[in-house]
Amino acid sequence: MVLQAIQYEPASASSPPSLRILDQLLLPHRTTYEQVSTCEEAHATIKQMKVRGAPAIAIVAALALAVEIGTVVAARKLPSSAEEVKEYLSQRLDYLKTSRPTAVNLGDAVGKLKIVAKKATLQPDATPDTVAQAYIVAAERMLVDDVSDNKAIGEHGARWIEENTVAGRKRKQEKSQELQVLTHCNTGSLATAGYGTALGVIRSLRTADMLTRAYCSETRPYNQGSRLTAYELVHDQIPATLITDSMACALLAKQGDRLAAIVVGADRVAANGDTANKIGTYSLAVLARHHGVKFLVAAPRTTIDLATASGQDIVIEERAPEEVTRIKGPKVTPEGKILVDEGAEVISTAAIGIEVWNPAFDVTPAELIDGVITEVGVVEKVDGKFDFGPIFQQS
Repeated sequence: MVLQAIQYEPASASSPPSLRILDQLLLPHRTTYEQVSTCEEAHATIKQMKVRGAPAIAIVAALALAVEIGTVVAARKLPSSAEEVKEYLSQRLDYLKTSRPTAVNLGDAVGKLKIVAKKATLQPDATPDTVAQAYIVAAERMLVDDVSDNKAIGEHGARWIEENTVAGRKRKQEKSQELQVLTHCNTGSLATAGYGTALGVIRSLRTADMLTRAYCSETRPYNQGSRLTAYELVHDQIPATLITDSMACALLAKQGDRLAAIVVGADRVAANGDTANKIGTYSLAVLARHHGVKFLVAAPRTTIDLATASGQDIVIEERAPEEVTRIKGPKVTPEGKILVDEGAEVISTAAIGIEVWNPAFDVTPAELIDGVITEVGVVEKVDGKFDFGPIFQQS
């Protein structure tokens, strides 16, 4: 059973909708769900990275407002006009959009949900309740669509790797051959509504009996790979090995063509294919090119931002120095047993007073990317350039 980072219950006859998120700051040692009932709580949850991953951020924001407005509906405290409800929704969506600036999915969701509210307001029989309900239905639909889109991404990516890599072709012909994939950061159920994007490709390869081993990098400084991706891989019983970020080059050199591809997610893909993703992605793309390993970006179409011409136009979020200079974790015995009851400790790992630069993302140039895996297929470069236009014309 795939992990659920987002637990949402629609409204019933006796209660308004409810939303709980898995607090990813406590993983992998504690599995704790936290109630999110207001936009302020959702904003804080996203900002603090209790929930992260571009698709998950957008869905949590959308559903948090659905819960908030649903509670108002249940209490019969809606504004007196449909127009006022639309304006309320618009203002709350704008506020939620400020929680994380780099991930485009949140902005995309905000834009689409505003249109839903506007259209509902323009209906001849529009009431405050119909506008609110139209918003709630649309937000709930995003949750369902994300899971189906992720599964499609997984299937398209797995098929592409089977057909376009040395390891894929060998494994397809002879099951004794190895097929390995390296991924960076966390792009699984914890970063989406379920299944995952890049980790979804790994899951699909495993389901098809193609994958023999996944590698995940620890993803310093926030350790999303070692804390979250490793947690998912262990949960799903997928053969996997954790490496530090600095070991990637040695791994590629050692494994040769057994390592079929590096598959990563994305927080924003520019119109030319330049991709913003977790810091460290760019260096993996350079290593992949040198070693002849395919480098793939797995992302739904909502992550592709045609309004952003290139990576130079992407705003890169910078985070607190403490993420680099400190680490947090539970106490363990000399034998490695976790002492859960004694809580977590924060440990300093750097010289006091050193200055820190901590960008959360970097931008991988399109020239280093072999394909962008979407829910409608894999986009490859034609004459050295990506053209995403056709995939937006598909249903």
